[in-house]
Amino acid sequence: MTIAGDTWGDPNGPLVVLQHGGGQTRHAWKGAGETLGNAGYHAVAFDARGHGDSDWAPPDEYGHDYMVGDLIAVVEALGGQQPILVGASMGGGVSLVAIGEKHLEAAALVLVDMAPRIEPEGSRRIREFMSQKPEGFDTLEEVAEAIANYLPHRPRPRKLDGLAKNVRLGADGKYHWHWDPARRFGRSNENEAEYRARLHESANHLDLPTLLVRGGLSDVLSEEGAQSFLEQCPHAEYVNVGNAAHMVAGDRNDIFATSVIEFLHRIVPVR
Repeated sequence: MTIAGDTWGDPNGPLVVLQHGGGQTRHAWKGAGETLGNAGYHAVAFDARGHGDSDWAPPDEYGHDYMVGDLIAVVEALGGQQPILVGASMGGGVSLVAIGEKHLEAAALVLVDMAPRIEPEGSRRIREFMSQKPEGFDTLEEVAEAIANYLPHRPRPRKLDGLAKNVRLGADGKYHWHWDPARRFGRSNENEAEYRARLHESANHLDLPTLLVRGGLSDVLSEEGAQSFLEQCPHAEYVNVGNAAHMVAGDRNDIFATSVIEFLHRIVPVR
């Protein structure tokens, strides 16, 4: 299994591992990675298996345990001791399980628009977005239209070249989403209710500095869901980013990165 990643900053600085959400790639962290690197941290973002430029796995090897194993392998390969884990949505779940079940010892945890309790309607919209056009898109304009329909609060890009990171050009001449379609149908034997219960139990065992960042416009993590997590983990800090939806870092990277760096400077300062 080959995992593709990008790095920013001083390799001798505190290691910050950035894990994207389902249907995203490491490129979602570009702005945050650059900001963290400029602040003295060693920021690393990698494509989850079945996403972006990382290898695809057999259909029955997309479960959360496999992804926790990938995270551990990446941290070990980079020689990181007690890394800082920053995870959005799917990546946040991987981070929460890795820490809460004691698979990995971390210095701090940042959950981005992710908590054990999420809104079913928001989760359904994500699944529908990822399932559309299985036969592929004819043009990048069609790709841009699909993204704009899902993210109406974002301005549409003037140039479509950047969308090439979100799709792959198949041998059929059509543009397909960059993720393995088998991932959605063979992730694990664990159903959604069991997974949410697993996340809840993992959160019960959090004893490290934790920051929850919610997008103020998010339909996935509601304010009620955020407050439920904060009641469960009263030591956690909380930032609500206005004018940002589920993909917080992409919507308002300026506020997101500033909030994370302010938190890390207090918890894991750069030497």
